[in-house]
Amino acid sequence: MSSDEWSAAEDEGQLSRLLRKSRDSPFVPVGVAGSVAVLSYGLYKLKSRREEKMSLRLIHVRIAAQGCAVGAVTLGVLYSMYKDYIRPRFFNVSKK
Repeated sequence: MSSDEWSAAEDEGQLSRLLRKSRDSPFVPVGVAGSVAVLSYGLYKLKSRREEKMSLRLIHVRIAAQGCAVGAVTLGVLYSMYKDYIRPRFFNVSKK
């Protein structure tokens, strides 16, 4: 078999790939879940917007969802910095 051919045995499943990536960077699923929760809540509350324009309401919801994603990425970067630089230096723990 040449290296260009695809093999089903080499392909990992979607769930196992998601779980592996979640272990590598645990704040990515948190960011996705937060964004989905904010967007869902914003769409649910869309009916009770009273006199507010729909476009303005959607902009607010989008910014809140982006804030969740950016916050999760920031926490992930801080966690990686702690894990790779601070913890090994001060607690004599090897990098994993």
